[in-house]
Amino acid sequence: MATSDSKSRLAALALGAVGVVYGDIGTSPLYTLKEVFGEHGVAPDPANVLGALSLIFWSLIIVVSVKYVLFIMRADNRGEGGIMALMALAQRSVRSIPRLRLVIALLAIFGAALFYGDGVITPAISVLSAVEGMEVAAPRLEPWVVPITVVVILALFWLQKRGTDRIGALFGPVCGLWFIAIAALGIHGIVRDPAVLAALSPTYGIGFFLHNHAQAFFALGAVVLAVTGTEALYADMGHFGKRPIQLAWFNFVLPALVLNYFGQGALVLRDPAAVANPFYLLVPRLLLYPMIALACAATVIASQAVISGAFSMTREAMQLGYVPRMRVVHTSREMSGQIFVPWINRVLLVLILAAVLGFRSSNNLASAYGIAVTGTMVITTLLALIVARYQWRWSLPAVLATGLGLLTVDLGFFSANVIKIESGGWFPLVLGLSIFVAMTTWRRGRELVVLELKHGGLALAPFIRSMVEYPPVRVQGTAVFLTANPGAVPHALLHNLKHNKVLHERNVLLTVETLETPVADAEERFEWHALDGGFGRLLFRFGFAEDPDVPRTLAYCAGHGGPSFDMMDTTFFISRENIVAAQRPGMAAWRDKLFAFMARNMLPATAFFRIPGNRLIELGAQLEI
Repeated sequence: MATSDSKSRLAALALGAVGVVYGDIGTSPLYTLKEVFGEHGVAPDPANVLGALSLIFWSLIIVVSVKYVLFIMRADNRGEGGIMALMALAQRSVRSIPRLRLVIALLAIFGAALFYGDGVITPAISVLSAVEGMEVAAPRLEPWVVPITVVVILALFWLQKRGTDRIGALFGPVCGLWFIAIAALGIHGIVRDPAVLAALSPTYGIGFFLHNHAQAFFALGAVVLAVTGTEALYADMGHFGKRPIQLAWFNFVLPALVLNYFGQGALVLRDPAAVANPFYLLVPRLLLYPMIALACAATVIASQAVISGAFSMTREAMQLGYVPRMRVVHTSREMSGQIFVPWINRVLLVLILAAVLGFRSSNNLASAYGIAVTGTMVITTLLALIVARYQWRWSLPAVLATGLGLLTVDLGFFSANVIKIESGGWFPLVLGLSIFVAMTTWRRGRELVVLELKHGGLALAPFIRSMVEYPPVRVQGTAVFLTANPGAVPHALLHNLKHNKVLHERNVLLTVETLETPVADAEERFEWHALDGGFGRLLFRFGFAEDPDVPRTLAYCAGHGGPSFDMMDTTFFISRENIVAAQRPGMAAWRDKLFAFMARNMLPATAFFRIPGNRLIELGAQLEI
């Protein structure tokens, strides 16, 4: 019975993965081949059609199947994926090499920033390309393309709060129908011209470069559209698990994509004019409007992959200290990885609408697309190679051979997209650089705050001795002081003693630490050290994919050999620092001001640590950096 239940669960997760993880790459046939032969593409002669199909097919095999599904997904950080989880895994692999840890951090932050840029472009181009099918069915409807796209995107972001689990259950069957439909269309096209199957041979891809020279290199910037969504595939691993994602790819998604691309190619071989929109021109006239409706639903799902990936990555970055605290909403009782981040949802919505209204067509957005996703692909490969060398203990020749093969493809795609900076590629690049600056500023600012607290802090051991020798008035109950520096007296404790002239019977100095693993093991969850004079030091450890629930962990302590806490007799004290930019070495003045702004607008520590408001006292302190 358990085996039957596990198989049912695996099938349900695989279906959900089809709906959420593969929506993006599943809708790439809407625009990929069109862009290869578009305004700046190559001529749609038979040699070029077969060559382009060969490049698309082998890109799906090498980049998606080999690199991501088989290689990169091995680098899971206890089930979590995404570039931040990969960063933590890589850094844990090289603890003894500080400089390499710094390089890893900078690479990962830049890759994460580019992923957010990808998260803006992907929904915009996917939904626009689907709605543009109306122009094929009825050219007079062209003015309605952008307004309808805006409405569809608004509906997509309204759905986010319902959660990945429910969206996957809703979208999984729809996306399953989409893949069946595009596979059927592909078979219909291939049957009419089976000669197109010759493009399965890589020799046609090689011939494409020999025949077109520099123009073939430019065409790579469009071929990369066929592998859009691969980074989201890795980032969403924590939502569904490795096995369901792999099963869905090899058994369902990959065959459907290959059939549709080759069906489009067969159509263009028969009618070169079909390059104007080979996907929709492959659809029989009677089925055109239903297919447009299905494509709109599928592109909404496509957008879901990068959005849910952005939510996962944000929580990981938050726990690792690279972005300010934000509210995280859990949308599933069964899977902790299924979350919703309202602030990120709102920002992505605004930026995606700006991209749609600014670029106004999928052709224009195709020029903006590619730099962010290929840049992230290169960084992911580099980090995974570090993990392979230091964590998996691969030999140096094996790492070099793997890196040479994967980076040749990645850098080829990246170089082909660099030339598109002037025509639109600047947009995701500016977004990515802005996010990179914000993330590095936050990280450096937090380091300066900790240094300032340590510099101005009072050593704990002498303070406790003085409290024992000259005891102040004691009151009943337990006081818990949250502090980032366990060796110093918390500011909140000093302020309480200074203004209220009392100490509690028991005073606990609580420090919360985030690990480089997604979930903390039971034996490392907490440490308790009893000190003199009714003082104690308590350390909580949480993984970067966990929610730091302090009250629940206090209850956990009591049942696992730690101190017990009566929550009705416990008061939490927190010092809230008011950050002020000062003329001190550390960061540029504008970065100091940016950090102070982010600090003022982040989620309060009380909400982040789930501390009940009726058991809390906050004491303010001004801090100059």
